[in-house]
Formats: sequence, structure tokens, C-alpha cells
Amino acid sequence: MFDNLSNKLNSVFKKLKGQGKLSEKNIEEGMREVRMALLEADVHYKVVKQFISDIKARSLGAEVLESLTPGQQVIKIVNETLTDLMGAKHEELQLSGPEPASVMLVGLQGSGKTTTAGKLAVFLKKQGKKPYLVPADVYRPAAIDQLQKLGEQLEIPVFSSTTQMDPVDICHNARAAALDAGCDTLIFDTAGRLHVDEELMTELDRIKETAGPSDILLVADAMTGQDAVNIARSFDSRLDIGGIILTKMDGDARGGAALSIKAVTGKPVKFIGVGEKLEDLEPFHPDRMSSRILGMGDVLTLIEKAQDMVDEKKALELEQKLKKSQFSLEDFRDQMVQIRKMGSIKDILKMIPGMANNKQMKNLNVDEREFVRIEAIINSMTPKERHQHTIINGSRRKRIAKGSGTRVQDVNKLLKSYAQMLKMLKKINKGGMRSLGRGMLPF
Repeated sequence: MFDNLSNKLNSVFKKLKGQGKLSEKNIEEGMREVRMALLEADVHYKVVKQFISDIKARSLGAEVLESLTPGQQVIKIVNETLTDLMGAKHEELQLSGPEPASVMLVGLQGSGKTTTAGKLAVFLKKQGKKPYLVPADVYRPAAIDQLQKLGEQLEIPVFSSTTQMDPVDICHNARAAALDAGCDTLIFDTAGRLHVDEELMTELDRIKETAGPSDILLVADAMTGQDAVNIARSFDSRLDIGGIILTKMDGDARGGAALSIKAVTGKPVKFIGVGEKLEDLEPFHPDRMSSRILGMGDVLTLIEKAQDMVDEKKALELEQKLKKSQFSLEDFRDQMVQIRKMGSIKDILKMIPGMANNKQMKNLNVDEREFVRIEAIINSMTPKERHQHTIINGSRRKRIAKGSGTRVQDVNKLLKSYAQMLKMLKKINKGGMRSLGRGMLPF
């Protein structure tokens, strides 16, 4: 989402770093470009004005102008100011009070409330909570059906709502049902409208008064830009929301909502939707998002993703296999599947510091379908072939290609790459990284 903004900001910083000593004129020119980049990213104009004013005030101080690396100091100031703009620190979901706690999801139609309810349930389940889904949108029968199907898929209980019920009664009665089911956190999926109207707000007011939710979260579509900010202001003025979930942050919108919403409404973004899978809901960390925007990577989120996906016992077993150069094609497939669960390869690489601004990285075009082909090829092998790749002769390669719907050339390519990888592992185990480096020089 922030690719265009990141490119423009880094272009400005590159110029500033190349100036050596900075003057008021250099900084003024740089901030003019930053202002344009933010406005083009659909950041609220008042937010941009204050943002630039804060950066200029600090950049013209002694800490920059008298520094040995003034360009780096300006980047540091922009990073800190950008972090403060988005809320300074991550705001936790409020689940205090008597059990069961409850989270009320509100928003307009099409913002992704129902899917987000399922994603939030997955997140809470990982935190050791026992969520209970409550379909309170009686005006859209598909919303009730969708949430019930999500509950079955996730093995999470769902309140038995019908379109004939009153939404306020549903949320009230769901408490007792959640306790009976042994659950500690309710998630209310309330009704939306195409736009904010009095009838909707009155109903949400009644649900809030009757159900007494621990937290109220507005689900807003990040693709709508400043409209999302205005919608947040409308809901907050009536319901006093606790925070925002921005959906579709993996899209190609300009990202202005994420940068403006806290400054305009005073309410934090607590989560962001970063994909279509039910695991694709991330807690929003302003400092990490700022690092991503400025091309500095996001190692902490990368580590958290890895920890969520990696089985510790299997990781230790794999470590021993690597040390003994016993990394089979089956192990290769399993590791590839684990990595793909973390997201696209390009997105993962962007989280590594320095990679986002790397020229080769910018031109990198990873075909995710290649991983599907590799997995299909390995799955078409017999267990013996996966562990002893040297037995795979011409006839076996034809059979594997036919079984995986690929070509013999694809099978050959995979086996060649795998053989090269085994050679590198042996070099690491025999002579360490120095030996590996010598072996890699021709490449």
C-alpha cells in the first residue's frame, strides 16, 4: 500500500544524505517534496501541515545542523514524527471487566466486518482466549450464514441468530449462551448501512447500552482513504469508539487513512487486515509501520510471524538434519509451506532491513505459482524418492511430471536446484560460512 510513498520519501532522503552539511534551504526543499508525497498519499491536509511543521522545527535545530551525519538525523526525526502521527505505540484490545468480555464491531456495509469478526476470533484464540461469535446483522441473511460457516471452519461457537430476532436481544442473550459454552470473549458482528444514518446509530446505541461492550472497534476500508477518516469521526461522535480496524491494507490504495486517522479522530488503529486469509489480521504497531514506510524493514513482525508458523520441535529436528546434511525433499517442501503461510515472498523480504530500497528487490517479480508447482512435484514422488533423490531416473521423472501436471524440465530444474543446495549445506558443515563464501564467488 505504501510503495509509492516509500519510494518518494527515500528519494528525498537520498538527496539530503548526499548534501553533506545541510542548510535551511536544503531542508525547506526536502520538506516541500515530503509534503507533496504525503498529499499524493491522500493524507489529510491539516495533518500534513502539522507534520511538516514539526519536522522542520526539529530539523533546523542544533541536533541536525551541527551533526556529522545531518541527512541521517533528518531521517531519524521523520521516523519518530511519523510514529507519533500514527499513535506512538500499539494500543491493546480492551477486554477488562467481568467475563465474558465483549468486542462490538461496527462499520458500513462492505467494510469487511463479518470476515474481520472471524479474523479477530482467530487472533484471540491464539492469545489463549475462548471467543464466541455473535451474528447481530439481521438485515442481511448472508451475514448470519457467513459467520456460522466461519465458526464451523474455525471450530468456534456461534450464537444461533435468525433474521426474525431483535439485534439488541441477540447481543443481550448471547452473554448467557457464551458462558454456557465456556467462552470468555464475545464478538458482536453488528449491522451496517451504505452510509451513516440515524436508524443505524440508534440501534448501535441500544446495543451498546444493553450489552455494555468492553471495546467498540470501527471496521473501516483503508481503500476509501479520507472517507474512512470521516466515517471514523461520525461513528466516534455517537458511540465513543475505542479504536479502528483498517481492512484491505494489502491493497494498492495510497494509505492516507492509516496515516491520518489517529491525528484526526484521536482514536488509535488497533489492527490491520493484510490479506484474505483468516490469519491475516495484525496488531497495528505505529513504530513498525513507520519503519516499513521508510524502507527500514520490520524485523519484529517478521519474527512474530515465524514464531506463529514454526513448530519448535520440528525446528529442532530440522536443525539436526541440516547439521548432518540430511535435508530431504520432504523437508524442503515442509519448510516452503511454512514460509508461504507467513505471506508472499516479496512482502517477507520487505521486512528485512535494507531490502525495501534494494534495486534488485524493486525489480523482483516473484511468481508465487512456482511454489505451487514445486509442492505438486514433490507430492507426486514416492516417500523413498523424497528421501533418496538420486534414484529418480528418466522414467521416474516422466511419472512425477505427469502426476504433478508439470513438464519433465520442471522436475529436472527442481532436482538440480535441490542438489546445489545440498552441496552448499555440506560446505557449511565442513568449513563454515567462510568456505560457503568461497564456493559462492562465481555466482
